[in-house]
Amino acid sequence: MAALEGAPRTPQTFSRARLMPYALLAPAVLVVLVVVFLPMIEAVVTSFTDLVLFKPNASRFVGLANYVKLFADPVFWEALGNTAIWIGLTVPLQMGLGLLTALLLNQEFAWRGLARALVIIPWALPSVVIALMWRWIYDPNIGVLNDLLLYLTVITTAVPWLADPGVALYAIIATLTWQGFPFFAVMILAALQGIPKSQYEAASIDGASAWRQFRHITLPGIAPVLATAGLLRVIWVANSMDVIFVMTGGGPGYSTTTLPLYAFVKARQNLDFGYGSSIAVTFTLILGSIVAVYIARTMREVER
Repeated sequence: MAALEGAPRTPQTFSRARLMPYALLAPAVLVVLVVVFLPMIEAVVTSFTDLVLFKPNASRFVGLANYVKLFADPVFWEALGNTAIWIGLTVPLQMGLGLLTALLLNQEFAWRGLARALVIIPWALPSVVIALMWRWIYDPNIGVLNDLLLYLTVITTAVPWLADPGVALYAIIATLTWQGFPFFAVMILAALQGIPKSQYEAASIDGASAWRQFRHITLPGIAPVLATAGLLRVIWVANSMDVIFVMTGGGPGYSTTTLPLYAFVKARQNLDFGYGSSIAVTFTLILGSIVAVYIARTMREVER
């Protein structure tokens, strides 16, 4: 071993050492190209065609016709508005509830370890199970939620939570908030563990209130985690459609239809892959723009 370490390095050895990292990364890069980028390119190409599976012989290149049709489609604009509400409410609610939960779990109390384990349950359950469970909770005839609110005299008649176009989307947002807040709780709790307790002790000696300690010590300490977790959840929530599909299928009407679900319905149920692909590509561009702006603002704040 010592002889090998002391042996002179030839140009061939240097070239092998330089190529080794690329050789190790090559399989992963190849998988990403095949699994991710190849379908993306195929979706872009398909969006410029009139491809309907029940009339395959009529498939033809139509250029931007699908996109012209898209922007004249009232359902697309309704789905876009629903998607904005879906992301704009779900992610902040998950982050706020996760922050509150993390702050509570960071305190000393009996059975804290058990509480930290139980809080993961909503995040660990499959989305389909959660959707079915909450659909039963919202049921106007046998649902627990209506029974509880009627008992507390909050409402006088049962509310059709998933059948009312003005309420259904917000009911599903509450469901996804419950499912996703443990992700923020775990991430923020890990960040809280990394803040030195000496900073809080020094602030207490200086007479800083709990709010000032939270504002000047806790928030700066968890800000990078909040930024990263928030970005991940924006992407995941934006693309999430399984809970909506199981609970309402996008209805009543199109009141709970988001862009990913609309693209899925057009491509997989209506078999209109050309139009469905144009919806998916447009949504990808919109989401990519939002993510780019989010990253740019986050980087500027970090540099400050």
